[in-house]
Amino acid sequence: MPYVKSHIRRDGARVRAHYRKRRRARGGGGAARRGRSGSAAPLLWGVPALVLVVLAVDFVRRHPYWSVLLVAVVGLAVAGLLLARARQRARQRAEQERQRAEQARRDRLIAVTDTMSGPEFERWFARLLEASGFRQVTVTGGAGDRGADVVAVAPDGRRVVVQCKRQSAHNRVGSAAIQRFAGTCREVHGGQLCVIVTNSFFTAGDGVRLARQLDIALVDRAALETWAWTRTPPPGLCVAR
Repeated sequence: MPYVKSHIRRDGARVRAHYRKRRRARGGGGAARRGRSGSAAPLLWGVPALVLVVLAVDFVRRHPYWSVLLVAVVGLAVAGLLLARARQRARQRAEQERQRAEQARRDRLIAVTDTMSGPEFERWFARLLEASGFRQVTVTGGAGDRGADVVAVAPDGRRVVVQCKRQSAHNRVGSAAIQRFAGTCREVHGGQLCVIVTNSFFTAGDGVRLARQLDIALVDRAALETWAWTRTPPPGLCVAR
């Protein structure tokens, strides 16, 4: 906003003039202060560092033997810390290897599947596939899986689609489950090798005959036990009984 200011000239006449206030730039002073403080920061850090260097040089000149002893102590302390960290990492690696070995030993036993849940059985069988030379093994079981619990690529390159049936000891897999899987394995999931695997057995009858007609491999408890122990898939994967 312009404002009016009057003043008297040398000849005695009063003159009124209009002026416009200048806006002060916001943050200008702060930026300048920050610039000054930023430029002073190296100086503030440099002076103590220089003092420490001078004191250290003076101490070494006055006490050379104590300086050597101090350096040796610091070096031994650093070496001790590095050695302790290396030993800790070695213990961690050894513990991880022990856990993997224990897991591999347990995975060879068919009895461990009797206390598993359905998802645990799927992950167990996925590990068995990987140990048997199958690639790109993926657990896909869950809501809306349409019968495909595990998918993988066989050593010969075929796409493998697996349905896992974790059953109690006296509960067999019936023909209805086989028929449902037969309708989705190839048409929906694009399976070239379709497998139903169970820790129990299959009910003899139409389901087994249908599986053979549609080239669906059935792996029951006996075949699965041998597979888990030897890490070798059954010949043709059609070993239902």
